[in-house]
Amino acid sequence: MSFKFPKITIYDRYMFKQVTLASLVAILLFTIVWVAPEMLLNIIKGALAGNYGLKTAVYLLLCELPKILEKAFPVGLLLGSLFTFDKLSKDSELTIFRAVGMSFPRIIAPVVVLGVIFTICSFLIAGKLTSKAEDKMRAIRGEVISTQYIYTQKDQKGHPRTAVVVSKSYGRELRRVIVLDFSDNIYQDVHQLSHIYTAENGYAYDNRWELHNVVDYKISSEGIFETINNIDKMDILEGEPAKNAFTLLTYSSVKVRDINNKNLRRYVKLLKKENLTEEYNGMLNKYLQRFTQPMVCLLMAVLGCLLGFSKPREQKFIGMIIAIGMIFLYYVTLPFFDLLAEKGILSPYITSTLPILAFMYAINVFYKLKDL
Repeated sequence: MSFKFPKITIYDRYMFKQVTLASLVAILLFTIVWVAPEMLLNIIKGALAGNYGLKTAVYLLLCELPKILEKAFPVGLLLGSLFTFDKLSKDSELTIFRAVGMSFPRIIAPVVVLGVIFTICSFLIAGKLTSKAEDKMRAIRGEVISTQYIYTQKDQKGHPRTAVVVSKSYGRELRRVIVLDFSDNIYQDVHQLSHIYTAENGYAYDNRWELHNVVDYKISSEGIFETINNIDKMDILEGEPAKNAFTLLTYSSVKVRDINNKNLRRYVKLLKKENLTEEYNGMLNKYLQRFTQPMVCLLMAVLGCLLGFSKPREQKFIGMIIAIGMIFLYYVTLPFFDLLAEKGILSPYITSTLPILAFMYAINVFYKLKDL
């Protein structure tokens, strides 16, 4: 039995075109509103200050678009499909489609195809394009990320062996580093220190961290400074711990949206390995959202069709109010779900899929209410 691809009719092309145009207009308006207040002002200030020319300013503005489109796509599809179906309802075109025997699933088939296209685009933008655009902007502006971090190296029993406090870091250059070297003695769950090292600068190589001009404070078993020595160079965190510490240091101050899918997956695995529970739960939730949130595009498109599919005497503004309310509720509750995952109240697998399940439930409710 051979599979035959459904035939594309004039209706499909007409509906696809109408919803696409309406969605693109909604996306454009959302983008303009989102860009205008802060991003555009900062770029204009930079251009007027002579930091870059007009061509570079336009390029920077284009680099800002990927992070906006992630949010604009679902909103645009919801409003675009709602406007289109509301207009078709007013013109009684939907009534004609139903009269000739077209079912609701068949009527929205072109919209579903459009939703799938936007879902794929949203996934690619969030997973690759946004991080690349951020790297480009950082390179043009000459920005270097400054980070602070505390890395603790533990033994197999979970007891701390070494704690490295980095006050400032610029790439692989380290500034004002403090190293706490723990002894094997434990007093009432307090780990005794054997050495405290301080260094004004250092460098994080691939397989080791090197500190320069180190001051070594040796501590006795009674917790008293015994001697103070100066060391020209000293290596710490050799091998795999050095790599892990630099990865944690690098991503600790980077926004999740600026990390591509591959690096984010590696970062999540590293957080689990280092037993950083809260950070692991939070990042796992964000990683899973990379796969679930693009599906909102498809669900928003279908929901817009249902809200716009109104009866002749039905109030037209009700669908718009519900749509705006659902958009607001969706983006407001996302940080709440992130917090639930980070604190371990709910599994990241649950918090990342709850919004999707909520939209599916809303679609089912409106489908029954519309009696379709």
